[in-house]
Amino acid sequence: MIKKLTSTFLLMSGILFSQNSGSLSGRIIDSQSQLPLEGATVILVGTTFGVVTDQEGYFNIEDIPTQSYNMEVSYLGFESQTLYNVIVKSVGNIPLLFKLDEISQNLDEVVLIQSPFKTTSETPLSTQTFSAVEIETYPGGNNDITKVVQSMPGISPSIGGFRNDIIIRGGAPNETVYYLDGIEIPNINHFSTQGSAGGPVGMVNVSFIREVTLSSSSFGAEYDNPLSGVLAFEQREGDVNNFGGNFRLGASETALTLEGPLFRKNKDQVAKTTFLFSLRRSYLQFLFELIGLPIRPDYWDYQWKIKHEIDAYNSLTFLGIGSVDDFSVKAPDEFDEEQQATLEQVPIIDQRTTTVGLSWKRNYKNGKGFMNTVISTNRLENVFARYEDNTSKTGTIFENDSYEWETKLRFQATQFTDNWKWSVGFNLQNSAYQNNTRFVYYDLAYNTDINFAKYGLFVKASSSFLNERLDFSWGIRTDEDSFSSGSNLLNNISPRVAISYALTENNQWKFNASVGRYFKIPTYTILGFQNKGGAFINQQAAYTKSDHLVAGIEYNLTPASRFTVEGFVKNYANYPISVIDGVSLANKGGGFEVLGNEEIDAKGEGQSKGIEILFQQKLSKNFYGVFAYTYFSSEFSGADGILRPSVWDSRHLISFSGGYKFKRNWEMSARWRFAGKNPYVPVDVELSTDSYPELILDYDRLGELKLNSFNLADIRIDKKWNFKSLSFNFYFEVQNFLAQPNPTPPEYGLNRNMAGSIIIPKDLKEISTTEGNSSPLPTFGFVLYF
Repeated sequence: MIKKLTSTFLLMSGILFSQNSGSLSGRIIDSQSQLPLEGATVILVGTTFGVVTDQEGYFNIEDIPTQSYNMEVSYLGFESQTLYNVIVKSVGNIPLLFKLDEISQNLDEVVLIQSPFKTTSETPLSTQTFSAVEIETYPGGNNDITKVVQSMPGISPSIGGFRNDIIIRGGAPNETVYYLDGIEIPNINHFSTQGSAGGPVGMVNVSFIREVTLSSSSFGAEYDNPLSGVLAFEQREGDVNNFGGNFRLGASETALTLEGPLFRKNKDQVAKTTFLFSLRRSYLQFLFELIGLPIRPDYWDYQWKIKHEIDAYNSLTFLGIGSVDDFSVKAPDEFDEEQQATLEQVPIIDQRTTTVGLSWKRNYKNGKGFMNTVISTNRLENVFARYEDNTSKTGTIFENDSYEWETKLRFQATQFTDNWKWSVGFNLQNSAYQNNTRFVYYDLAYNTDINFAKYGLFVKASSSFLNERLDFSWGIRTDEDSFSSGSNLLNNISPRVAISYALTENNQWKFNASVGRYFKIPTYTILGFQNKGGAFINQQAAYTKSDHLVAGIEYNLTPASRFTVEGFVKNYANYPISVIDGVSLANKGGGFEVLGNEEIDAKGEGQSKGIEILFQQKLSKNFYGVFAYTYFSSEFSGADGILRPSVWDSRHLISFSGGYKFKRNWEMSARWRFAGKNPYVPVDVELSTDSYPELILDYDRLGELKLNSFNLADIRIDKKWNFKSLSFNFYFEVQNFLAQPNPTPPEYGLNRNMAGSIIIPKDLKEISTTEGNSSPLPTFGFVLYF
């Protein structure tokens, strides 16, 4: 008995007693050949900790005090690289990966330091990158990557500020494409808007992420369909040495992540196969029931990645992500006019999403390039409905029962020759779309079942001149499909050119510019729409076109900080216009709706232009942060051909996010977002009285009314504790700590008496809401690493 108690005590001591050291491991490879670099030097800046990589490019640093560091990596003949804000914990440190660029033989100097701001020859400007550490400690983000993206420069908040719509520099919410390790994901949010991609909660698990990059212009030619942005998620691999994971509890959900090696014969062997797996569940539905709200959002999501190195030149990656979403309502016990209006007007949503992909990467044995082949499939099932009685789901007013199913093949080959980097590739896609729609108010009902192919090809190249001071890149792609008839391969030729010139020899001052033309296929909801005669009246819609011109100056104050000024112009053509509302679809898609499920006229135009000022500092002297100011205008034409300010035309955008690291693993971070007064579309009270609970907006009055300015600030405090067999991170944050009201349009409901009975004759009235609620919202959460 005494022996048992003693062994139990020793076991618990090993888990609970403080552990003030941890380890860091990772790998260093050549960015060109993708092969490992043996003998590369790895040091933690300001310490005596350092190692060199082994024959396979791996490194491991032991017994490091638990705190934050900047890590420098160098190799003779290659640009040195610094990774900022690396947090060392006793347990749960993720494997690191460095890709070093070889220095040109034409250079007089041999020592170069790569910029930490992740720009490339193709995308020398309008680019922001966040690491997993920056996302995890982001105030107000709740570990939601898409919420973090909301605070990047030039991003407008959605109406009410609670959705994850990516609205870039005056564009519309559906103008951004999303890629996970090179595999396109149509939907990255729970309860996403079909025809767009926004929603209230993101799906991607932060524990999988190495870094996230948002490009606002100068897109790589390998990407099809971007008009305003490309959001690329780079996932890490699972730990090659140890099994582990984390349990996360946030403000709205819990998540479990597991990782480790697979099929390893002995512990001393570096695994050739690794895995990552996560499962997440919301508890918002229980919280809302507890506090008496009528809505019940319930969601699950899952994610995995398995990577296998066949040999030094070949690897396979199998990944997937999916969600299960249910949005329902329950009548409150006591009548409240605001809750009653919410109960009647919100949609009932049953949504399922799945994306699965298999990629094969082959490195050329001569070290001069590589190729990627990706097969993927993604499916969206969406039942979106409104009823006369949402609680019992009776009396259908609107119903959209649809699915989208895409199967894709993507190929890209990259070759390095004579100081040039060349890439060529193609994509083939089979698209299936079914939609059973019924809209009582417009006496509309149709059933769509279409299947068609989409295909595209591209070529791009980049090089450096004038002793590496001038970077130049160009690219061209074109796309077509077998269903729409409004444009073809010749109409959709999409060229782009970018330059970056170092005005000083030390690269402290740079001039960057890019020009490009980009196209996007009409959404499935547009192409599959049928009129009362069963005709596909949108089949002749052309691909939407966006011409970009961006130029700016970059000043690198220190190796860890920069200041940029950029001017931008985006000109749109072939933009879909709603025939029934006479307004550009650019003004829609930022709410809970089905975007594009209507007759359109693809003759709209638009323009967004402005200037953006940014200061960014990576972790230096315990501080890191990003501040940006954007002044812009956003206009789109309607049926009358006149350009008018869009609903995103707030003119002013300000964003700040940053933090300070204290001793003993304490950290304080904050963010602030400001947007000027947005135009909004008022409710047509007369028509909405007849159509209620479907509200009809009066788009003829767009621009007459504006919301108050959006002003939101959050603050967060993190504390980490480290033990021998686990690490614990606790955070406390206050959202809206400046106690500012959240601007939203007026809301309407049926006129009722104090008992909740409808007053006859039926009429709509503006109801008092908690829109002006300026109360700060405290929340907390934790992450347990094991």
